[in-house]
Amino acid sequence: MLCRVQAGFPSPADDYVEQSLDLNEHLVRNPPATYFVRASGDSMEGVGIRPGDLLVVDRSIDPRPGLIVIASVQGEYTVKTLERRADRLWLAPANPRYTAIEVTSDSDLEIWGVVTHVIHRTMPEGGHARVRPG
Repeated sequence: MLCRVQAGFPSPADDYVEQSLDLNEHLVRNPPATYFVRASGDSMEGVGIRPGDLLVVDRSIDPRPGLIVIASVQGEYTVKTLERRADRLWLAPANPRYTAIEVTSDSDLEIWGVVTHVIHRTMPEGGHARVRPG
């Protein structure tokens, strides 16, 4: 079911039901080229990618500077923003605690796709809500 929800004052949701919802229609543009990966680590927290998030990745999109990509560097997978700095390509983290990886002609690098969506939980594992002290 797809409906709009007011982020401000609450309103009855039944009046806003628009249609049934298939997440594949909204998240997957090219099914044969799309896959999902689970994020680990905190190097991309600055762009809203947190450990445990589910990333939707499309291999058919041309990886251009400014896009978040899944890359294999020296045989290890990473998610970073592809950047161009002074005519050089970099894989840049979104957390100042990490350093960018320069892409050179000697780099053992392969781009595995462009991240198109990030899905993360808003409820803790196990379904127990945290209670704020009053």
